[in-house]
Amino acid sequence: MRIFSGMRPTGKLHIGNYLGALKNWVELQKKAECIFGIVDYHGITTPFIPKQISKDIKELVLDYLAAGIDPKKSIIIIQSHIPEHTELAWILGTLTSIGELQRMTQFKEKAIQHKENVNAGLFCYPILMAADILLYKADTVPVGEDQVQHVELARTLARKFNNKFGKTFPEPKALLSKFGARIMALNNPEQKMSKTGDESIMLNDSADAIRQKIKTAVTDSGREIKYDEKNKPAISNLLTIYHLFSNKPINEIEKKYRGKGYAEFKKDLAEVVVKGLKSFQETRKKYAKNPRLVEKILAEGEKKARKIASKTINEVKTKMGLI
Repeated sequence: MRIFSGMRPTGKLHIGNYLGALKNWVELQKKAECIFGIVDYHGITTPFIPKQISKDIKELVLDYLAAGIDPKKSIIIIQSHIPEHTELAWILGTLTSIGELQRMTQFKEKAIQHKENVNAGLFCYPILMAADILLYKADTVPVGEDQVQHVELARTLARKFNNKFGKTFPEPKALLSKFGARIMALNNPEQKMSKTGDESIMLNDSADAIRQKIKTAVTDSGREIKYDEKNKPAISNLLTIYHLFSNKPINEIEKKYRGKGYAEFKKDLAEVVVKGLKSFQETRKKYAKNPRLVEKILAEGEKKARKIASKTINEVKTKMGLI
């Protein structure tokens, strides 16, 4: 099994990114060949500041390593450093209909969110994502629910290419996180955590900041600490966070706080999160103090990835009659 997945370098990561993606990646690298990208070309499809995105790329590499992505087991790459990504994207673009792109729900959402910057790159985002996956002939793609449609397009394009030019690509399948983490904003359980704002717990937040954010997190009416997404979405969200950081079943947590109030529950939850992020934060500081090691890891990852990528592109171009 070969896996490809990545994150856009657009702001600081929060616990939703950690629980929903990074934690899953760490488990997957134990049983599969994994390539994890900092997909910076995707990051420039929405408004960005050059100096900031450069910083965010470096920060994201540190987050990957601190979370436990092992460069001895996995390949870490920066997308823009490997030109075969965009080369394959152009080729796949000739197989993609306008109608297929117009049906992408994320484009519609982003177009509304960034009305002043509805660009062709944003429209063709799914083609580049398909190229990211197919370039490495990945058969499995761990993603959130919002990206499943894009993986389906990658499957479609793999099938189109195979039918037209001969068997080349596996048809990749989306893999939703086994941790099932859809961590919602602390101030609004109807919205997912974002990479900006006080409604999110950032991976590098101090212990005091984490305690304050959880202390002021919204709760539901009543006093019962019970998992009920429909009637108690705020408490259900906090219970999910508690469960994922403590590895305790939700029913066990409910039992522990039966007859107790929100204040005590939230106080304990804060300590669970602080403890759960301690190792991550300590490891991150060690890598941050050793930039040469990080550069070496990226250079080795790029070398390994380029070997796979160049082989795929040569095969593609040969079958198409381009070389």
